Amino acid sequence: MTKVDILVISVHPDDAELGCGATIAKHVAKGKTVGIVDLTRGELGTRGTPEIRAKEAEEGRKILGVAFRENLDMADGFFANDSAHQLEIIKAIRSHQPEIVLANAISDRHPDHGRAATLIRDACFYSGLAKISTVQNDEEQMAWRPKKVYHFIQSNYIQPDFVVDVSEYWETKMKAIRAFKSQFDGGDGDDPQTFLTTPLFMNFIEARGKELGHAIGAAYGEGFTVNQPMGVNSLYHLVI
Repeated sequence: MTKVDILVISVHPDDAELGCGATIAKHVAKGKTVGIVDLTRGELGTRGTPEIRAKEAEEGRKILGVAFRENLDMADGFFANDSAHQLEIIKAIRSHQPEIVLANAISDRHPDHGRAATLIRDACFYSGLAKISTVQNDEEQMAWRPKKVYHFIQSNYIQPDFVVDVSEYWETKMKAIRAFKSQFDGGDGDDPQTFLTTPLFMNFIEARGKELGHAIGAAYGEGFTVNQPMGVNSLYHLVI
């Protein structure tokens, strides 16, 4: 078992970097341990192969300083929010016992994102039920429920419940995104062009970061939504 403070669970390789890469880098710099679990290999993507994307994902992990990255090998596009898929995520949660889980956007342009968000959220709850039995490496796992599940914002604009000031770590995020050359590099003209390979997409990522940062008086921000109200010990824990 590799226990972490934060576990990022997202459906495609590069979702973590795009959605919350700077937040990851910031918390690693503050001494928190972070792991990433990708649900699929992103094999339905127009560009790249599962093997290429695995190498890119490892490079992204190194850039962000993440302790480990795993892949659950679910079927890209065809996974479901059912007991079999929930149990695979439950095993990962119980193996790493995170305090916080960061997950895909609750709804988005790509239908996998919202479906994964619900799947991950449900698995986080069920992971805390002792009567759900899971075995890893021939050992019965202990029940474990993360304290919080936060959903990052992806392509569609969603009003965030809170925004993290990531100004100092924005360039680290962008470097990690650029590690996924098969997805975001325009190529030499022979590769098919997609929604992700045009300069407009990177301009959008930059603009979204500035927009969310502006909302909190920072250069760059990353936004998150929550399913339940967040508690604070005092008003002074809120950034003003």
